[in-house]
Amino acid sequence: QVQFVESGGGLVQPGGSLRLSCAASGSIFSIYLMGWYRQAPGKQREVVARIFSSSATSYADSVKGRFTISRDNAKNTVYLQMNSLKPEDTAVYYCNYYPPRNDSWGQGTQVTVSS
Repeated sequence: QVQFVESGGGLVQPGGSLRLSCAASGSIFSIYLMGWYRQAPGKQREVVARIFSSSATSYADSVKGRFTISRDNAKNTVYLQMNSLKPEDTAVYYCNYYPPRNDSWGQGTQVTVSS
């Protein structure tokens, strides 16, 4: 079973940047469509970015132009570069396959945007 381990979250001021990492183990990582998801308090989990095996990408409207998803298949790692962060980006961020598999959710990494 694949394990995803997210890291890189933290507290950042509005307008700041963070880079999240998601390390995967135990799979032929490169063939899968991967996604970054987030869940804010009291809200449903939502997908914010996806990356295809071809490295084509797509983004939620709320993060388009600010977030960039990328992957390093040799390292079995997916990244999320987040720029121009806003308070409404505060959430726990997760990576998973797209569409997500229920048994593949990791612990996530907390991102808090606040002055």
